Amino acid sequence: MKVALKRVYEPPSDADGTRILVDRLWPRGLSKDKARVDLWLKHIAPTTELRQWFGHDPAKWTEFQHRYRAELEANGDVVSELKAALADGSATLVYGARDEEHNDAVVLAAYLADL
Repeated sequence: MKVALKRVYEPPSDADGTRILVDRLWPRGLSKDKARVDLWLKHIAPTTELRQWFGHDPAKWTEFQHRYRAELEANGDVVSELKAALADGSATLVYGARDEEHNDAVVLAAYLADL
């Protein structure tokens, strides 16, 4: 299953397909009209504790990936919900993080590819 990744602040495109927000918090300063999010799966995002521990620190990236994957393993219902949404055609996981290489959407996309 192949999904695209995109910052939610980038302009939406028809090529995005279904836009799925995978952050626990709504992106700061962005209206729902501008975001054009079709589905918001806030419970697939890392827990608040993990998100705050990580703090987008690249030095913690390897451990963050391990911990977040463990959370995903324990959260089968929401993973199943995401997989069902992805079965409908093309989809883009959208996220708010500035760092495009070290964020939860990157881990989530890799996790889905491993299923």
